Amino acid sequence: MSLAVVHSRALHALEAAEVTVEVHLANGLPSFTLVGLADVEVKEARERVRAAIQNSGLEFPHNKRITVNLAPADLPKESGRFDLPIALGILAASGQIDPQQLAGFEFAGELSLAGDLRPVRGALAMALALRRRSADLPRALVLPLASADEAALVEGLTIHAAAHLLDVVRALLPGAAALGAALPLAQPQPRAAASAWPDLRDVKGQEGAKRALEIAAAGGHSVLMMGSPGTGKSMLAQRFAGLLPALSQDDALESAAVLSLTGAFRHERWGQRVLRTPHHTASSVALVGGGSPPRPGEISLAHHGVLFLDEFPEFQRAALEALREPLETGRIVISRAARQAEFPARFQLIAAMNPCPCGHLGSPLRACRCTPDIVARYQGRISGPLLDRIDLQVEVPAVPPEALAATPEGEASAVIALRVAIARDRAMARQACVNAMLSGEALDLHCALEAPAAKFMQAAAARLGWSARGFHRVLRVARSIADLSGGAAITVAHLAEAIQYRRVLAVH
Repeated sequence: MSLAVVHSRALHALEAAEVTVEVHLANGLPSFTLVGLADVEVKEARERVRAAIQNSGLEFPHNKRITVNLAPADLPKESGRFDLPIALGILAASGQIDPQQLAGFEFAGELSLAGDLRPVRGALAMALALRRRSADLPRALVLPLASADEAALVEGLTIHAAAHLLDVVRALLPGAAALGAALPLAQPQPRAAASAWPDLRDVKGQEGAKRALEIAAAGGHSVLMMGSPGTGKSMLAQRFAGLLPALSQDDALESAAVLSLTGAFRHERWGQRVLRTPHHTASSVALVGGGSPPRPGEISLAHHGVLFLDEFPEFQRAALEALREPLETGRIVISRAARQAEFPARFQLIAAMNPCPCGHLGSPLRACRCTPDIVARYQGRISGPLLDRIDLQVEVPAVPPEALAATPEGEASAVIALRVAIARDRAMARQACVNAMLSGEALDLHCALEAPAAKFMQAAAARLGWSARGFHRVLRVARSIADLSGGAAITVAHLAEAIQYRRVLAVH
């Protein structure tokens, strides 16, 4: 047989489109041609496949004209994931293995020159795409060992693991047992143990900031902390993920699938919230994603987790402004001339900043040497529209050493996390989403105010000059405060506390 067909998948954002690898052998001048919008990494497969087949003791058809087509032709193909299906296609087209057994499987894996199978990025995305495929044409997935363990986290699929090209070839030889019976099944890794996040009790004092983080955790809100250097902003942010409830199975799969696209997924972190802490020199592409082909940025890698941006005003203005849309929508669309790529970005933003360049504005410990104009320019690096999208803005004051030594130990993260879980369960039972995601009719229904509270809210909005977005964000925060207190209705006390978190910086 001179034609063989093998099935695989190509990554495009979080989607894994089906790719048909067609291999044709013909007489003529010896050549090895790859077509089908293949990237440089894919074209280099010619040399890897040739060496892997020969070093595995198999016969490479040197005297044939080899044509490999990766269909559909208009879908970009990248990475070394097509090495294994190309090698199997060549062996099947040259009659060395049984091509009939290839129909019920999809293959992906990079080959070493010795024939070993190396892991590929996006195994979880491939498995999720295969699960969404029609049940009328079920297929099993054959992957390298490490990638197979990752893909096995998706329930309802048959995932086989292989360590070497020969492991697959021996099961496909004419007269051999079925491929599925010969290759071992990949087993899902157990859920990771309880998260080892640092405990919030390590932070002395700062009860106001701790309360703001508790509200943020309960409602899924974003937070901006402002204070002098050394007041505990970074310590608070690093402990925030420990206040959040455990991820559901679906949310854990979504988070892991995005991490898998960049090879950042770790089995020991399965089911735990992600904390991403990019440096303030990060570009807008690094934060929101981009490149060619488009790759997820920090906001997508923090999906269902926490994005901590320290030294907030020091980030590039373009990078900060790029956060505005995903903070509202929970997704990011990267547009290119040929196609668009969409990544999820439902993250919680925790930002920290100094009040001025020297960092000591308002500190009782050291005098500030910045002029009012310098302070205004520094705080003005955060635009009004971006600040309007941050739900809670809290001051983290400097604590004198004598007060720090006398401060008793605070509440443990586990105690606060229990209250957060109860409040979140109350919100999910009422509206099936966290309070930060309320909008439209759901916002009007679940954040309805009684007459005294409505009058108080309208007076505050008029006096403080809120936008409609700011008005609604205060309502959502008040709803979270009410859930923490166990109240069914939002009261004036809940609104008063929420209003305290709408601190206005010197932005223009």
